[in-house]
Amino acid sequence: MSKENEVWTIGSILKWTGQYFGEKGVENPRLDAEVLLSHILHKERIQLYVHFDQPLQQHELMAFREAVKKRAARLPVAYITGHKEFMGLDFCVTPAVLIPRPDTEVLVEAALKRLKDTDQPEILDIGTGSGAIVVSVLANIITARGTAVDISEKALAIAKVNAEKNNVAERLQFYQGDIYQPVQGRIYDAILSNPPYIPNEDISTLAPEVRQEPALALAGGQDGLDFYRRIINDASKYLKPGGFIALEVGIHQARPVASLAESISELSFDSIISDYGGIERVVILKRK
Repeated sequence: MSKENEVWTIGSILKWTGQYFGEKGVENPRLDAEVLLSHILHKERIQLYVHFDQPLQQHELMAFREAVKKRAARLPVAYITGHKEFMGLDFCVTPAVLIPRPDTEVLVEAALKRLKDTDQPEILDIGTGSGAIVVSVLANIITARGTAVDISEKALAIAKVNAEKNNVAERLQFYQGDIYQPVQGRIYDAILSNPPYIPNEDISTLAPEVRQEPALALAGGQDGLDFYRRIINDASKYLKPGGFIALEVGIHQARPVASLAESISELSFDSIISDYGGIERVVILKRK
């Protein structure tokens, strides 16, 4: 894209960008090129193929050039576009929050299944980030009410935007604080969380894109289980009898996390659910 006067069509620029991203080590070069160009041109990806011969205007080319530069520097696509789809909903994302991932949909689906027969369920989302988990639950259960807790003020600001965007803001409260600290004395039908679970020493080995996500949302202590211990140890104080905790976990963490409940008389192990890749991804514990 160095020649200022060269005419770039949708087809030619996608081909060039896919090759360029591949050289830079981007994992899905063609897909990322299409997503970024769709965003710049305000078209669906399928429309790009219908308009392969359409030339780009100068302002479109300049905007796309900036997006390509950011992606080549390994900034995640979602941070460049400012959007990410999750559970069929559109979420705003910035570098202040973890990018919602398909694996976390497994947690939401497990929660929806267990809450479907609960009258006006109350949900607590710990470390809400973008709000993807609790907003998705409330969007699917119109009688549900939620509480979103995060230690990051910037993350809560994004979660509030997403609650408004997906029409659940009137049923969702937000609190800044550390785990249960802002919700003392309250009890819930479900506690949901995708806490930081990467062992601290593994952070430096993550993909460049992941390392650009907030460290607060990634680092889980020496063994990656610090937040699970804190959530599980006090969970019974905040759960109604028969209520449950659903926790997303990292690879090989499901059994160790489940075992954390063994010494807590008020909690019992319910189940472990695998993600779409067959990895044990969600641990469910129940309040007796």
